Amino acid sequence: MMPTKEPTVSGRRRALRIAASGALVLSMPWALAACGDKGPAFKGSDITGTHLGKDWTLTDFNGQPRTLASFAGKVVVVFFGYTQCPDVCPTSLAELADVMHKLGPDADKVQVLFITVDPGRDTAEVLKQYATAFDPRFLALRGTAEETRKAAAAFKAYYAKVPGKSGAADDYTMDHTAAFYLFDTKGQARVLANHDASADDLVHDIKILLKS
Repeated sequence: MMPTKEPTVSGRRRALRIAASGALVLSMPWALAACGDKGPAFKGSDITGTHLGKDWTLTDFNGQPRTLASFAGKVVVVFFGYTQCPDVCPTSLAELADVMHKLGPDADKVQVLFITVDPGRDTAEVLKQYATAFDPRFLALRGTAEETRKAAAAFKAYYAKVPGKSGAADDYTMDHTAAFYLFDTKGQARVLANHDASADDLVHDIKILLKS
């Protein structure tokens, strides 16, 4: 397995860009809805009404096809990444594991989904070992190159392969959107939070969604 490097600075700067072109960013009006008097006071950005995360199908590490509807009745937290990510992905998943711990019994009403942007290297077996190492309740999803593209487009998430210096086929890293997408129990996109949002802030928003 070739060593990988930390995502580039340019990748971090666009961590909350959620489209490769015509990008929607957190400064857009809909992203500031939480600042108004109406609606829940989320810690993250309120994306209610954006309909992000619709119309995708991926396969979990057990070989079962999944859509957002597969998790109806639960709050769903989605994060895009890849298993060879050296920093952002493991840190974010460790934080989500802390969130599940802080939620206590309510964690059973939450499903964390890790969607790989590197299906070429992230096999089902690799994803299972990786995701469940953080929390046995986590699910990781993968698809073909086209299915991955469609899923990312549904979330308006960005990802791109960055070739390594050696030029070898398996020497590359992945730039990708690093954000948490929170969906309510009816499968509606509600919150977008930066990957460095605190566990307490994520717990706060998840509890609002569990009550709504």
